[in-house]
Amino acid sequence: MENEVQIKNFYEVELEDLNNCHNGVGVLKHKELFSGEEFKSGLRFMNYTILPPGTTIGDHKHENDEEIYVVLEGKGIMHLDGNSFEVKSGSVIRNKPYGTHGLVNTGDSDMRVLVFEVAI
Repeated sequence: MENEVQIKNFYEVELEDLNNCHNGVGVLKHKELFSGEEFKSGLRFMNYTILPPGTTIGDHKHENDEEIYVVLEGKGIMHLDGNSFEVKSGSVIRNKPYGTHGLVNTGDSDMRVLVFEVAI
């Protein structure tokens, strides 16, 4: 697989339901596009996630990793270490190691997000 070209289109993958993500509200749609064993680096995964209106990724924290959220479409509120920030299409959010974070879709349409987790 090392020499294999890996091209995936996240708009064409079959999404899976994820209920109450990190004790959040509602049912998200998501797909792990790449997993850690596919990389030589510390990248643990790359997920494509859709949050329907009103759904959330509950506040949670990771230990020995960082996460990057890239908002492709939609708008919402990102919780970072007890503070709340408005995010929208084009926002890139760094969730630092041991930091608490969560995401709420406050819009009227789906919020589409790429999530990368990297080991430190």
